[in-house]
Amino acid sequence: MLLIYAEEKVYDALPPAQLAEVMAAYGALENAMLKAGVLVAGAELAPVRKARTVRIRRGQPHFTDGPFAETKEALGGYFLIDCASMDDALEWAARCPTALDGCVEVRPLASPPAA
Repeated sequence: MLLIYAEEKVYDALPPAQLAEVMAAYGALENAMLKAGVLVAGAELAPVRKARTVRIRRGQPHFTDGPFAETKEALGGYFLIDCASMDDALEWAARCPTALDGCVEVRPLASPPAA
């Protein structure tokens, strides 16, 4: 899985034309993954300000706004890909536009997704 982390405020501040270029680059990456037959799933996540966190404490659910930890970079989306090796997955991650100014975590699944 390619986990895409970026600073949301950087993307919020981009002029519309520049944001369109970034989104086009993501579209091109998604199309390349589809053509190569490696893309299983992917999605952009809503901003952190729309997130809620759930914890069970003393048997009771507690709900808070946003993520647990304050962080500059937030998980903004993912691609679930099916590659022959970690090296192949790393090559796809390096093509992700956010790798230029954020980071892309590459993490194998503990078990394959159910068919």
